[in-house]
Amino acid sequence: MTGSEVKALIRGNGLKCWEVAEAWGMNDGNFSRKMRRPFSEEDVQRLNIIINLLTASKTKKPPADL
Repeated sequence: MTGSEVKALIRGNGLKCWEVAEAWGMNDGNFSRKMRRPFSEEDVQRLNIIINLLTASKTKKPPADL
């Protein structure tokens, strides 16, 4: 998966690259450099897990009484 495909996947899920980078455990500059080269299958799997976790946490809404 190329960097532009990764970016499109992240944006398509309503996320920012820095959010994914933070969840990955790196700063956004390093993540940006990582996107310059194709992602391995392991990286793609990890990316999908991170995206799923982040989108799931964004869809949770706080109770109405807060």
